[in-house]
Amino acid sequence: MQASDLGRARRCGQWPAVLALLALASSASAQLLFGDADWQEGTAPPPPTFNQSALVPFDGPVNSPLTFGVDPATLQIGKDGVVRYVVVATSPSGTVNAMYEGIRCASAQVKTYARHNPSSGWNAVQTPEWRSLYGSAPSNHSLRLATQGVCTGAAPASSVTNIVRALRSHGQNIVN
Repeated sequence: MQASDLGRARRCGQWPAVLALLALASSASAQLLFGDADWQEGTAPPPPTFNQSALVPFDGPVNSPLTFGVDPATLQIGKDGVVRYVVVATSPSGTVNAMYEGIRCASAQVKTYARHNPSSGWNAVQTPEWRSLYGSAPSNHSLRLATQGVCTGAAPASSVTNIVRALRSHGQNIVN
């Protein structure tokens, strides 16, 4: 963008939009230059056991009939920056689905490592892949969890205690 373009943008009232684009471009450049191109995920521990009666509820996707909760005993912040946890989704009829997942705040991604079947226990996902938190519907509960306490911007919360505290305080503010 040339100086004459910036002057024209200022005169036309487009200055805030230009600044936003420049900030986004510099952020993307910084990510490429100083980002985590060398990042490697650590080995995910096996799925932990979870306690359905200890779940900390969080606000799930809008218009979902399911209720969501995380067992705080399963939360862990890995040295690789991935927050791993067991999330439990319960239907109005009482059907329970549990998933062992990880959120990578730095890239706004989620990965499902395993799914729990009440009759057979944990079943590992054959080829777990990172997918965007902003992608398809299966990630919506993860996005909500990330924004309600797991992530602080592009970093994981500083401790499991802080994640649980944020989830509990957010849950007190939910209006039904």
